[in-house]
Amino acid sequence: MNDRIEISSIIRKRTLGLTLVLGAASFAFAQQKVNVSGKIVDKQNQAVPYASVTFGNKANKQFSDATLTDEKGGFEIGLVPGNYDVTIEAIGYKKITSNRQISNAGNLGNLTVESESSGPLSKTQDIQGVTIVATTKPVKVEIDKKTYDVKSDLTAIGGNLQDVLQNVPSVSVDPDGTVSMRGSSNVKFLVNGKPSALLGIDDGANALQSIPADQIDRIEVITNPSAKFDASGTAGILNIILKKTTKMGFNGSVVGTLGYLPRTSLNTNLSWKKGNLTWFLNGGGGYTESKGKNWTDAVYSVYPNYPDANGTQFLQRGYQSTESKNFFKNYNGSAGMVYDLNANNSVNASVTLRRFESESNSPVTYTDYLTDNTIATGYRNSTGNNSNNGIQGDFGFDHKFDDKGQNLSFSLSLQRNDSDSQSLIDQNYRQKSLQDKLNQNTLSKSLVGKIDYELPIGEQSMFNVGYKIDANKNDYSFNVLRNIGDGFSTIGVEPYNNNTNYSELINAAYIQFKSKINNFGYQVGLRDELSNITINYQNLSGTDNINDKKKNYNNLFPSVFLSYDLGKNNQFLLNYSRRISRPRSWFLVPYMSFNDSQNIFKGNADLNPSYIDSFELGYNLSKKKFTLNPVVYFKRENDDVKMALAFVNGTFITQPMNLGVDQRIGLDLNYSYDPFSWWKIMGEFDLYQYKTTGDYYYSSEDPNDPNQTIQNHVSFDGKGNSARIRMSNTFKIDKTFNIQLQGNYRAAQIEGANDNKAMYFVNLGATKTIWKGDGTIAFNIQDIFNTRSRNVIQTGNGFTRESFMQWSPRQFSLSLTYRFKQGEKVDQPKRKKDINANDQGGEDQGPPM
Repeated sequence: MNDRIEISSIIRKRTLGLTLVLGAASFAFAQQKVNVSGKIVDKQNQAVPYASVTFGNKANKQFSDATLTDEKGGFEIGLVPGNYDVTIEAIGYKKITSNRQISNAGNLGNLTVESESSGPLSKTQDIQGVTIVATTKPVKVEIDKKTYDVKSDLTAIGGNLQDVLQNVPSVSVDPDGTVSMRGSSNVKFLVNGKPSALLGIDDGANALQSIPADQIDRIEVITNPSAKFDASGTAGILNIILKKTTKMGFNGSVVGTLGYLPRTSLNTNLSWKKGNLTWFLNGGGGYTESKGKNWTDAVYSVYPNYPDANGTQFLQRGYQSTESKNFFKNYNGSAGMVYDLNANNSVNASVTLRRFESESNSPVTYTDYLTDNTIATGYRNSTGNNSNNGIQGDFGFDHKFDDKGQNLSFSLSLQRNDSDSQSLIDQNYRQKSLQDKLNQNTLSKSLVGKIDYELPIGEQSMFNVGYKIDANKNDYSFNVLRNIGDGFSTIGVEPYNNNTNYSELINAAYIQFKSKINNFGYQVGLRDELSNITINYQNLSGTDNINDKKKNYNNLFPSVFLSYDLGKNNQFLLNYSRRISRPRSWFLVPYMSFNDSQNIFKGNADLNPSYIDSFELGYNLSKKKFTLNPVVYFKRENDDVKMALAFVNGTFITQPMNLGVDQRIGLDLNYSYDPFSWWKIMGEFDLYQYKTTGDYYYSSEDPNDPNQTIQNHVSFDGKGNSARIRMSNTFKIDKTFNIQLQGNYRAAQIEGANDNKAMYFVNLGATKTIWKGDGTIAFNIQDIFNTRSRNVIQTGNGFTRESFMQWSPRQFSLSLTYRFKQGEKVDQPKRKKDINANDQGGEDQGPPM
């Protein structure tokens, strides 16, 4: 009963404070206000969301004002300079009042509140009916990043990271799982601010399917990272923040999903927070089937430089098609704890396990149209399996020097990933009957250590400095054996057998300073990265020897961020950063593909890093019903790495090369609009102009002398305009039922020799809250019209090839979420229930990392 009285008192005081301000608007508006910000935390330095912060002006009550903290405990308010009594009230915490002299704009730092003593569970029942209304937006814009709230996406419930990324600003996902930002696929992935074993060492969709959507809280989109972040990833950084608990007592949720093809999963998030100790246990697994469809249609000459070679029969057209079936099993689990040694020191530790299994069956049919008007057919069938095991251990220590924001943090991460695959390939093609075995193993080990220090300087400034060591070792083994009648041997397939050992050591240090002068804010930083890379090639056959490589380079990476506030939630942003793209380790491996002998991926031992200069000018306007965030950007990447395609002796060979310069300028417009309380609109429009220039050489057999080779030169100058458009509409049918319709469109674009055709798809999601908010039923359809596919036309010296690829057809699923909770502060999600049409009950579980 006392809690009800206290809550009512909070609401009355909040209402009274706002009434006073509104009643004296004409007087106060004429006064010069300054922006004051801060953060409310508890004794364990955990954020206290939705706390009431009242500033009572001691000289003139007409200047008094009040506000609520956001979900991270932060607040910002405009005040007339003067002497104020600051009163903080939050459910479950003791009321505190302190005196502050407000003279200039600035940050008050952390304001600490003390938790009330725990009561019986009946205390929770007393406060369940209280609703405090606040405003949340699916996308939050900060000076150096955008943050996407995953809870706003109904179409991803019961899905995985790949489903979530389809609606993230500035991000696109190809049907094969390739992720790009503003048209570039060189994206750096982080989980909770660091590389993670959850993503494994797979490339494409396999990695994205390893993290369930139910474990993701938000995604930070960093198109121009500051000096505090790694300089790698010229397109930018996607930082996946997993859910963590802010509630006392035992809390958790279980999510089960059933779907077609089929698609099943079961995931749970459990946590316990009591006193100085918080622990968590997350885990789950799933089974998925997919059906892929691929075809290529090529018109070419075997000897393009000698089309009239006497006595040579060469193909004029070749067509091949595949309808594959893939089976995936995924398991992951994380456990850890955070312990507060005292008010200023805390330690955390966690371990993550991951296992991914897959089976595939990929039959290929060949149809060749020969020059003598005859047709030759053949087939190729590949059956295989893959297993990927990952383990990661993390340890961290945090020290708070004082309550003004001076902090020191240390973290250490050890990771190991082991991927092993086998394939059996039967082929009857070009009058040859072959049977091959393919074995591939990748072992990856890494150590990442970080130390960061932050020091507030006055009320407006922050100084950061840090160091990071990143050591990686990848061992690749690629082995192809051919059945020669009396057993399997390397005879006939010698060039494809190799072992490669890749070692990388990166030492990095950064310094960064952030401050604000009236309405002008700035952040400058400098990062230095020293890279030492060693590559040891051990070719089993000895027929394609490559000299070992050592690559050492030291680079400086500056970053500058400027902002100017026109008013609250109304500002201009200007930034610049320089970044690097180191060649992916498996790009340097001689061979890592043999599934299709007519289409080979070949590594390039001579790849060098690419460097990019990136500029952005943005505007951010956030109102109650709408937000607008247009960004004009310019990027120029030198020694750009792209896939070069060559037709050599009847085989298409794809190889990464430093091709030249990639330059683009564009307008990326993100927006949200709530025309009515039951209708929310969120979307993005990215229009850009691109220009790609470069050239490359490749060798092929001389048709007049098989013992000689000739050099072929390919140059390109691709330019044009392209666009990406996405929009989601969310409809609140009633307080418990929501529907979301999401559309995506990507226009055509030419990159080097690749002419990528337009692509579009539409998703649908719906949720129904049940069991008095403890449960949610969700239904979604991915790719309603079955249009999500990739179509590319490639043109080169003597050939034109069109390719089509659909990773998986239309899918739908039904999910059930059950939330169980007890203890203090479990009422917090209920405060937000009537605010967000996409609210799923507000579970906030997961690793506090």
